[in-house]
Amino acid sequence: MAAEARLLWTPSTQFKEQSNLWAYMQWLQSQKGLNFPDYESLWEWSVQNISSFWESIWEFFEIESTTPYSTVLSNEEMPGAKWFEGCRINYAAHIFRQATDSRPAIIWQTEKQGPEEISWQELKGTVACVQSFLREHGIKSGDRVVGWLPNIPEATAAFLATCATGAVWSSCSPDFGLQSVVDRFKQIEPKILFAADGYEYNGKSYDKSAVLQELVRQLPTVEKVIVIPFLGEDEPLAMPENGLSWAAALNGREEAVLFFEQVPFDHPIWVLYSSGTTGLPKAITHSQGGVLLEHYKYLAFHNDVKPGERFFWFSTTGWMMWNFVQASLLMGATIVLYDGSPGYPDLSTTWRLAAEAKINHFGTSAPFLVACMRQNLSPGKELDLHHLRSIGSTGSPLPPEAFDYVYENIKKDLWLCSMSGGTDVCTAFVGGNPLKAVYEGEIQSRGLGCSLYAFNEDGQELGNEVGEMVITKPMPSMPVFFWNDPDNRRYREAYFDMYPGVWRHGDWIKITARQSLVIYGRSDATLNRQGVRIGTAEIYQALHNIPAVEDALIVNLELAGGKHYMPLFVKVEKLTEELQSTIKAVLRKECSPRHVPDDIFKVPDIPYTISGKKMEAPVKKILLGKDIGKAASKDAMRNPESLQYFKDFKIPD
Repeated sequence: MAAEARLLWTPSTQFKEQSNLWAYMQWLQSQKGLNFPDYESLWEWSVQNISSFWESIWEFFEIESTTPYSTVLSNEEMPGAKWFEGCRINYAAHIFRQATDSRPAIIWQTEKQGPEEISWQELKGTVACVQSFLREHGIKSGDRVVGWLPNIPEATAAFLATCATGAVWSSCSPDFGLQSVVDRFKQIEPKILFAADGYEYNGKSYDKSAVLQELVRQLPTVEKVIVIPFLGEDEPLAMPENGLSWAAALNGREEAVLFFEQVPFDHPIWVLYSSGTTGLPKAITHSQGGVLLEHYKYLAFHNDVKPGERFFWFSTTGWMMWNFVQASLLMGATIVLYDGSPGYPDLSTTWRLAAEAKINHFGTSAPFLVACMRQNLSPGKELDLHHLRSIGSTGSPLPPEAFDYVYENIKKDLWLCSMSGGTDVCTAFVGGNPLKAVYEGEIQSRGLGCSLYAFNEDGQELGNEVGEMVITKPMPSMPVFFWNDPDNRRYREAYFDMYPGVWRHGDWIKITARQSLVIYGRSDATLNRQGVRIGTAEIYQALHNIPAVEDALIVNLELAGGKHYMPLFVKVEKLTEELQSTIKAVLRKECSPRHVPDDIFKVPDIPYTISGKKMEAPVKKILLGKDIGKAASKDAMRNPESLQYFKDFKIPD
């Protein structure tokens, strides 16, 4: 695939030499005497000398610490690596180093209002007021503060105030069901809850005040609830017994001065969660120092974000990309927030926002770009996108034809940054590179400091072959622990069960001869056909070429007697014999005969998590007879009703 991939974009000499990555390489040469002829040699140095590399990140970005660190890395084992012991820092303090009157801190829009701007001065004042409230109510370093909030400026302010105080933040989107929120927040025993009285989606308002009352009842450690009147114009629609409005909480605190509690490098900054489609969600805990260094590195070198640029990524507060968006403030960027459906009133909504807000870096998901492609949208021809210089895509593999679509219908001179990482590290392992070309269907490069390889089942490195994505050396933003996992049992089972001491991420990946990457989907949803392992993404990419197929899901079932059965479920208007023949022919031609399913079935809908991931593994368990309630958490789903079809499905004899 790598040899046949079309070249779509090449950075100009000016683009390269004005990049943050280029500046870093010049700094390494002048300050460290290190000269690298190309990115691959720089990457090789960064993973062979991880202590020196991460120390250079500390120095290049001038990390501020009230005490010096004793060693960069005292233990290279995973899990358990110890970074920058002895230092005391604060993530939020580094964000407010960028405060200026010359540009807004936030631009935000909802389905019904905006875009509106918030200055750095206003943001800092609001954060100081929220922090004053938190400290008055006994919140100190290490306490947990949670948000059940839309993607609005109040969520950003609440997070920054929590972080500045040294407390631990966690958030969920208000479209999460009650049990899903309880399953997450109850694990970490929060003291303060920020919540909205509801949310808006697809032109409809959803009053969540009754659910909020029950949520508070099921979180007995919550002492105070601050309610934001997202639906009510001035006051919330309803108030819990221990609640008060956002305005009341901030009232009279105008003179508050923002204070930054200095904490150790490995002090928790936030808790993110695994999807929780099966079992209790894992409470993934990251460190202040770890994500500080990682976010500086990734936003600067792999997204090339610069002071004054406008950074957008469509997200909710329940997805790690929300945290990643906040990180762009470290670079002096203006964050652009949107809350609501990207398809309301039509799929051009966020493209119009990109034009009106003059967005420089537009982040979205692969399914969104595919949906725009299927509707034949041409944002670049209809809107003024001359400010736009990069598009980021994540969430699932971006198919080659979507690469073509971006360059044909959005912008020809554009840096397309397909990336892949995860909640597990709150960043990307692989992604953009301003020094390299973009090839159809490929991710440009491995991230600096990320010792990533493809392994076979025996733990041997593969070149230009599909294998398990692994990380062989620690990264600072790997979780410090899972909450309520004192012996690290769940942590080890999540990443280190297959290759002891080596992080297995659960993706199929190929590292091409030119050191670009192709991801073939989740390895835990692997299709085993006649002894050959197939990534589901290969099949989905091929199906993208069939307009009649709106969506699809495929699984391989291991049945009694060593038999295998691979059904394909498609969301289509009508499944005719002709369409079935077309599907099989396309898969046979573009993939192989092994990729052709045993049967094809029409389904009402394809099951997705709230964060937009296809639920292949839970569907497989349901088809094999597991109860829906044990196979998947409906509260963690976008469309739980879609599972009933699979519960009723009968495997043919």
